[in-house]
Amino acid sequence: MISGDEPADKLAVTELLYRYAELIDQGDFDGVGRLLGRGNFMGVEGAEAIAKLFASTTRRFPEHGNTPRTRHLVLNPIVDVAGDTAAARSTFCVVQNTDSVALQPIVVGRYADSFARDDSGWYFTERLVDVEMVGDVSDHLMMDPRRIG
Repeated sequence: MISGDEPADKLAVTELLYRYAELIDQGDFDGVGRLLGRGNFMGVEGAEAIAKLFASTTRRFPEHGNTPRTRHLVLNPIVDVAGDTAAARSTFCVVQNTDSVALQPIVVGRYADSFARDDSGWYFTERLVDVEMVGDVSDHLMMDPRRIG
């Protein structure tokens, strides 16, 4: 076990939650794959497979830097650290504004995440998504988010 300072560990894990949101909003699905690739995302394993999943389900707008024109807000993270493992649960709210969709929340739900730590630091081992509320995702997803979670 790598000795750690629990507040610093909680901060490092929380930063991973925020890093995911930043990468998604940048349209950097390869980055999302690398971030989640040591574990699994909703049963999908490996960086390349995870990146392909996002590329095949999430619309990007080339005229806006190839981003999905979203902001993923990660709220109320609760992080529990136990040695070299951690668990986090948080709420997410995705807002979007496009030429055809006014600024609005489009998806709200919960993340349940697991993490591990090695010599290179903390990393995701699993991310589960529970979609609780769905608005107009016509400009965001190329699939029905109700099929998630």
